[in-house]
Amino acid sequence: MAALVDLVKGLGTTFSYMLRKTYTVPYPERKRVQPPRTRGRHVLHRYENGLERCIGCLLCSAACPANAIFIEAAENDPANPTSPGERYAKTYEIDLLRCIFCGLCEQACPTGAVTLESDTEIASFSRLELVASKDKLLEARGLSTRGSLFAWDGAPPAQTALPLPERTGGFDGAVNTAAAVGRADLPVKPRLAPQDAPSNLHGEMIAGQASVGADRTAEAGRLPAVVGSGAQSSKASPTGEVRR
Repeated sequence: MAALVDLVKGLGTTFSYMLRKTYTVPYPERKRVQPPRTRGRHVLHRYENGLERCIGCLLCSAACPANAIFIEAAENDPANPTSPGERYAKTYEIDLLRCIFCGLCEQACPTGAVTLESDTEIASFSRLELVASKDKLLEARGLSTRGSLFAWDGAPPAQTALPLPERTGGFDGAVNTAAAVGRADLPVKPRLAPQDAPSNLHGEMIAGQASVGADRTAEAGRLPAVVGSGAQSSKASPTGEVRR
């Protein structure tokens, strides 16, 4: 009977979607407009004077977690420079099979030379075609765009905002708690003195641990200590011997 009920519930969900308006797009005859922050195919940009923005610093290659970017830098010719820096990217290749489209290369670039655009049509039947070389990535001469770089300057959309924890109360002083809830800048809760500790099991455990620690300290330092239990008692002599 329970299996039949689950089956009816599942079919009910299916039929409820059948009555809704469909959002199917007849691709490739019709293509959806991608959001401005879509991370798709990479583009190498130029300055308005035609020089390449890439200066061959290798920062994007170093920031890539998938090791998908290969750059071979070369010295610029002062008479005919390729970029405004001392070097330029003689070879710039991105292995799209290894790329995870995280955008770290875009964030690491100091000149805004590489961006990830909204072109997501990257499928191919050949592995060699999925290794994007510089001639495929670089903007044509006469073009000077910034791509999706400015799309990341503003605040993220409201639907992508993460909920923040409540910033009330205090912080218990534990480092792992600070990393978990981000309350390291809040005032630290004062620690309770032994006489103010709660009369519960946790408080008794803390008081017991404190007592054991004091006894061990006294024994290690050969200090006089008195331990009583009923009518019996023992005293530590200055020489460290225990007399009854």
